[in-house]
Amino acid sequence: MNLPAATALFTPSWHAELELGYARFGDSTRPVQRRHLGPLRVQKHLYAEGPEVCQHIIVHPPGGIAGGDRLDISASVGRDAWAQITSPGAAKWYRAAGPAWQQLDLNVAAGATLEWLPQETIIFSAAQAELSTSIDLEADARLFYWDVVALGRPASGERFDLGHFQAQLDIRRDGQLLWHERQRIVGDDGLLDSPIGLDGQPVFATLLVTGEIDSELLEKCRSLPNDVRGDLTQLPGLIVARCLASEALLARGWLIELWKLLRPALLGREAVPPRIWNT
Repeated sequence: MNLPAATALFTPSWHAELELGYARFGDSTRPVQRRHLGPLRVQKHLYAEGPEVCQHIIVHPPGGIAGGDRLDISASVGRDAWAQITSPGAAKWYRAAGPAWQQLDLNVAAGATLEWLPQETIIFSAAQAELSTSIDLEADARLFYWDVVALGRPASGERFDLGHFQAQLDIRRDGQLLWHERQRIVGDDGLLDSPIGLDGQPVFATLLVTGEIDSELLEKCRSLPNDVRGDLTQLPGLIVARCLASEALLARGWLIELWKLLRPALLGREAVPPRIWNT
């Protein structure tokens, strides 16, 4: 049911905050900060790969983001620590009469590693989703970051005809801008079907990894068998991978296969998929 505009002004909304911090103690990474306000938190920290890598799963109990909601998430990974952060399922942004927001601030100290590996974000038709991400790296800090965005719900016959999705992403190393990106897609925009836009594919994904690889591994990544339209680019100090797909599972599957190849080469550890990805 669509609410009248006047009623929508009084629709309850959530303001949730989550602040995480990690530090290295001997051969282990431990959470040293875990503060939450509202319906946003992490489950118990896990050590599927041993004490060096601390894994957290961010949970948003309401299960979706509605108009007026605001999520503020921050994570700081201390010197030589290693944090891996994921989610138990898709983040859903519901149709709404007004915008909803998410602010993500990530800080990675020298010698530290952060893997930000959430599951997909689904933007319902008529949602008004506005996301902002800022990542600050110090010295030789390492980052493995991805995001998967699905516009509408093709399986339900829903096209992204109304609303908007906008996102901004900035990555800095020692204050110097390493990556700067802005996206805005409006419902029923011509870019949804244009060959210079999404070319009729409702899902797009981005992977950003610090470091450099040789031409042999780059070609191996490009040759992965998959059902997406994707490619990789090696920039100075940063690898960028993008794809378009008909389903979020296909895009996420491609990212996971890239992770399995790139993680040992760039982070020095075999890729062990979190068990939550299989539930």
